Amino acid sequence: MSDQEEKSPFTEHLGELRDRLIHSFIAVGVGFVVAYFFKEKLFDFLTAPLVTAMAESGNAKLIFTGLPEAFFTYLKVAFLAGIVFATPVLFYEFWMFVSPGLYREEKKYILPIIILSLIFFVGGASFGYFIVFPYGFQFFLGFTTETIQAMPSMKEYLSFASKMLLAFGFVFELPLVLTFLSRMGLVTPAFLKKNRKYALLVFFVLAAVITPPDVVTQIMMAMPLILLYEIGILGTMIFGKSSKSEIEEEEDDDDDDQDPDEQHDEQEEDISECGDKPEGDPESDDKDSELQK
Repeated sequence: MSDQEEKSPFTEHLGELRDRLIHSFIAVGVGFVVAYFFKEKLFDFLTAPLVTAMAESGNAKLIFTGLPEAFFTYLKVAFLAGIVFATPVLFYEFWMFVSPGLYREEKKYILPIIILSLIFFVGGASFGYFIVFPYGFQFFLGFTTETIQAMPSMKEYLSFASKMLLAFGFVFELPLVLTFLSRMGLVTPAFLKKNRKYALLVFFVLAAVITPPDVVTQIMMAMPLILLYEIGILGTMIFGKSSKSEIEEEEDDDDDDQDPDEQHDEQEEDISECGDKPEGDPESDDKDSELQK
């Protein structure tokens, strides 16, 4: 029985994880079906920054080198759009899976965290699309000459754009991640401030790995990361759990929520224990007083 009691919580977590993954896959599937009907318009919107930059060189067309390339590219565009459309559900399922490990007071922040996660993700993807893409494409197309012409394919551009947009979207979740870790007691504002220089190094290395091998896009990703790191420190200072006082307050709240009948029974037990104590022998007390005299 004891082994089953120890294994049951783990199996319950696995069952909950399975259910939430199924819900996430269903949301992505529904988003994929809806997006497939608008695949051409979505791809035109995705390629707009590149087409605008290529228009200056007189060649604003993309190519496909394989017969099924255009078809599979549109499928991937619909799938990517399905993930974007399903992000509210994905964030909701993730935070609801994490919520059982939080304190009662911390569960109140689940809904704001879900909304902020969506806002930060869309903000990061928008930053990459409207700011990084135009400058990055101008830099890459700057190597075009009279004898060298850029002819990007649909497959290559989709792979590049999807990776960059998802990277910027998830990178912008950094303040929420730091605040959440601080709320769990894993990091503190002092720890983040002390290791700021190491974080800067990690940001530039991460930007070099994710972005293409050019200085412009690396800096354009590393600089927002630095700003987001400082916002994360501010979030840990405001919402983080830097001391044990909040835990003690929560324990006091749990004691206050205890049934009054149980508290009354505990008080009666304390009184009965005090009453059961044997009183001192009068004769022994008199002997002690005589000895003292």
